[in-house]
Amino acid sequence: SHTLHDLSELDGIGHRIVHGGESFFSSMIVDESVIKKIEDISPLAPLHNPGHLAGIKNAMKESKNVPHVVVFDTVFHQSMPEYAYRYALPYDVCKTHHIRKYGFHGTSHRYVCKQAAKMLGIEFDKFNAISLHLGNGASACAVQNGKSIDTSMGLSPLEGLIMGTRSGDMDPAVVIYLLNIGVLKWNEIDNFLNKKSGLFGICGSSDMREVVAKMQNDERAKLAFEMFCYRVKKYIGSYYAILGRVDALIFTGGIGENAPNTRQKICDDLKHLGIHINHELNFSDKRGERCIDEEGAKIKTLIIPTNEELEIAIETARVIKERTL
Repeated sequence: SHTLHDLSELDGIGHRIVHGGESFFSSMIVDESVIKKIEDISPLAPLHNPGHLAGIKNAMKESKNVPHVVVFDTVFHQSMPEYAYRYALPYDVCKTHHIRKYGFHGTSHRYVCKQAAKMLGIEFDKFNAISLHLGNGASACAVQNGKSIDTSMGLSPLEGLIMGTRSGDMDPAVVIYLLNIGVLKWNEIDNFLNKKSGLFGICGSSDMREVVAKMQNDERAKLAFEMFCYRVKKYIGSYYAILGRVDALIFTGGIGENAPNTRQKICDDLKHLGIHINHELNFSDKRGERCIDEEGAKIKTLIIPTNEELEIAIETARVIKERTL
């Protein structure tokens, strides 16, 4: 194995950026204009992008002449049609301020879908799937012919599924109401929805393993578990409706890969959709990529461990190679 003495020995360095806004449709070699664009969209991801930028600038200082590539969590979802990513808010306001659904976990959804297509021997550009990245952050993605056509997260990772500490979908009037009655101040909203809600808000625990462990004698843990699985089930149904044909249902992320009870609860009662998982396969302690569906099920149900680092490395190599061709 090769020991790295200096960063300048590397062929390239890849960076994950959470938010690419509307400026980025693919991974890019970093130059001044790319840095400027990432700075411009920082208000969309104030927690993540500035930190990523500091990391990039520092790494560039330390590794002269090595190409740097940025891989965005939002890029895979840039193929969504406008009717899917627009919000029904005043059009001009949204256009001016880049308010729309962006979606996240794109690198993960893309990686597991490519792996799943390979596993099933289907060409990626003909592959249809519902991909579930379930971790502390959770999102669902509808993939048609290898492209994301809808996803559950929105302008930020707050929309969609119930998560460890995030509320997911809800009526925005709740926030207005809580402000009006003085329970919340405007500068507490972000923390309330992003850090205090989700599984944690319901039962005091944001870790699905703890939630499942507490379910026997804790009604609120049971409720949190049921709410989480119910919300995922609803997204499976709605994505099935827009896809028409589904080759695979994919579970990934910390919960998706390691929580058999959650997978079971999500897939229970979906037999009418052709989703039918095998109890033994689901609860077996096998690791790695595997099928867990019942023989003869119309839709393959797969567990694919995500590997965002590998996907970023592959993308980085591809972008650098294309530049040198």
